[in-house]
Amino acid sequence: MNNQSNDTLTYTEVGDYYIPDLAMDVQPDKEIGIYGRMRERYLKEHHPGRYSYMLLYGTLYPHLLEIDEAAQRYLDTMIPRMAATAGVTEELKASDQMVWVGRMNAIHAQVEEIIRKDLIYC
Repeated sequence: MNNQSNDTLTYTEVGDYYIPDLAMDVQPDKEIGIYGRMRERYLKEHHPGRYSYMLLYGTLYPHLLEIDEAAQRYLDTMIPRMAATAGVTEELKASDQMVWVGRMNAIHAQVEEIIRKDLIYC
Protein backbone atom coordinates (compact mmCIF):
# COMPACT_ATOMS: atom_id res chain seq x y z
CA MET A 1 0.00 0.00 0.00
CA ASN A 2 1.33 3.41 -0.95
CA ASN A 3 1.29 6.35 1.40
CA GLN A 4 0.12 9.86 0.63
CA SER A 5 2.80 12.54 0.68
CA ASN A 6 2.26 16.28 0.99
CA ASP A 7 3.41 17.06 -2.58
CA THR A 8 1.89 14.33 -4.73
CA LEU A 9 -1.12 12.12 -4.62
CA THR A 10 -0.35 8.42 -4.54
CA TYR A 11 -2.55 5.51 -5.50
CA THR A 12 -3.04 1.92 -4.45
CA GLU A 13 -3.86 -0.72 -7.05
CA VAL A 14 -6.93 -2.75 -6.11
CA GLY A 15 -7.75 -5.28 -8.79
CA ASP A 16 -8.14 -3.37 -12.05
CA TYR A 17 -8.54 0.01 -10.33
CA TYR A 18 -6.24 2.58 -8.80
CA ILE A 19 -7.68 4.18 -5.68
CA PRO A 20 -6.20 7.42 -4.32
CA ASP A 21 -4.58 7.20 -0.89
CA LEU A 22 -6.55 9.82 0.99
CA ALA A 23 -6.42 10.58 4.69
CA MET A 24 -8.30 13.16 6.69
CA ASP A 25 -6.37 15.81 8.54
CA VAL A 26 -6.15 15.35 12.27
CA GLN A 27 -8.76 17.56 13.92
CA PRO A 28 -8.48 19.12 17.39
CA ASP A 29 -10.05 17.21 20.25
CA LYS A 30 -12.24 20.16 21.28
CA GLU A 31 -16.00 19.78 21.11
CA ILE A 32 -17.97 22.18 18.96
CA GLY A 33 -20.64 23.96 20.99
CA ILE A 34 -24.11 25.12 20.13
CA TYR A 35 -23.04 28.13 18.07
CA GLY A 36 -20.61 26.10 15.97
CA ARG A 37 -23.34 23.54 15.31
CA MET A 38 -25.75 26.33 14.36
CA ARG A 39 -23.18 27.66 11.89
CA GLU A 40 -22.66 24.18 10.46
CA ARG A 41 -26.41 23.70 9.97
CA TYR A 42 -26.66 27.12 8.30
CA LEU A 43 -23.79 26.38 5.91
CA LYS A 44 -25.15 22.94 5.09
CA GLU A 45 -28.67 24.25 4.34
CA HIS A 46 -27.96 27.62 2.73
CA HIS A 47 -24.42 27.36 1.32
CA PRO A 48 -23.92 23.68 0.41
CA GLY A 49 -21.08 24.48 -1.99
CA ARG A 50 -19.11 26.35 0.65
CA TYR A 51 -19.91 23.65 3.20
CA SER A 52 -18.67 20.87 0.88
CA TYR A 53 -15.54 22.82 -0.02
CA MET A 54 -14.67 23.44 3.63
CA LEU A 55 -15.38 19.82 4.52
CA LEU A 56 -13.27 18.54 1.62
CA TYR A 57 -10.27 20.77 2.39
CA GLY A 58 -10.37 20.26 6.16
CA THR A 59 -11.26 23.85 7.07
CA LEU A 60 -14.81 23.22 8.30
CA TYR A 61 -14.02 22.01 11.81
CA PRO A 62 -11.53 24.82 12.59
CA HIS A 63 -14.03 27.35 11.21
CA LEU A 64 -16.86 25.99 13.38
CA LEU A 65 -14.61 25.94 16.41
CA GLU A 66 -13.57 29.55 15.76
CA ILE A 67 -17.22 30.67 15.43
CA ASP A 68 -18.16 28.86 18.63
CA GLU A 69 -15.27 30.39 20.59
CA ALA A 70 -15.99 33.88 19.23
CA ALA A 71 -19.65 33.57 20.19
CA GLN A 72 -18.74 32.44 23.69
CA ARG A 73 -16.33 35.36 24.11
CA TYR A 74 -19.05 37.70 22.92
CA LEU A 75 -21.50 36.28 25.48
CA ASP A 76 -18.93 36.50 28.26
CA THR A 77 -18.16 40.17 27.56
CA MET A 78 -21.48 41.62 26.40
CA ILE A 79 -23.87 40.19 28.99
CA PRO A 80 -22.09 41.81 31.97
CA ARG A 81 -21.76 45.11 30.07
CA MET A 82 -25.40 45.19 29.06
CA ALA A 83 -26.50 44.17 32.55
CA ALA A 84 -24.50 46.99 34.11
CA THR A 85 -25.90 49.48 31.59
CA ALA A 86 -29.47 48.30 32.28
CA GLY A 87 -28.98 48.48 36.06
CA VAL A 88 -29.28 44.73 36.58
CA THR A 89 -27.21 44.40 39.75
CA GLU A 90 -26.70 42.00 42.61
CA GLU A 91 -28.81 44.33 44.75
CA LEU A 92 -31.71 43.86 42.34
CA LYS A 93 -31.14 40.11 42.45
CA ALA A 94 -31.31 40.15 46.25
CA SER A 95 -34.38 42.40 46.42
CA ASP A 96 -36.48 41.09 43.50
CA GLN A 97 -35.18 37.88 42.04
CA MET A 98 -37.93 37.43 39.45
CA VAL A 99 -37.33 40.88 37.95
CA TRP A 100 -33.60 40.16 37.86
CA VAL A 101 -34.15 36.81 36.09
CA GLY A 102 -36.49 38.40 33.55
CA ARG A 103 -34.05 41.18 32.73
CA MET A 104 -31.08 38.82 32.50
CA ASN A 105 -33.03 36.51 30.18
CA ALA A 106 -33.91 39.49 27.98
CA ILE A 107 -30.27 40.58 27.87
CA HIS A 108 -29.12 37.05 27.05
CA ALA A 109 -31.68 36.85 24.23
CA GLN A 110 -30.48 40.18 22.82
CA VAL A 111 -26.85 39.09 22.83
CA GLU A 112 -27.75 35.76 21.21
CA GLU A 113 -29.66 37.60 18.48
CA ILE A 114 -26.57 39.71 17.77
CA ILE A 115 -24.44 36.54 17.64
CA ARG A 116 -26.84 34.93 15.19
CA LYS A 117 -26.85 37.99 12.95
CA ASP A 118 -23.11 38.74 13.06
CA LEU A 119 -21.50 35.31 13.36
CA ILE A 120 -23.88 32.49 12.47
CA TYR A 121 -26.05 33.68 9.58
CA CYS A 122 -23.58 35.76 7.61
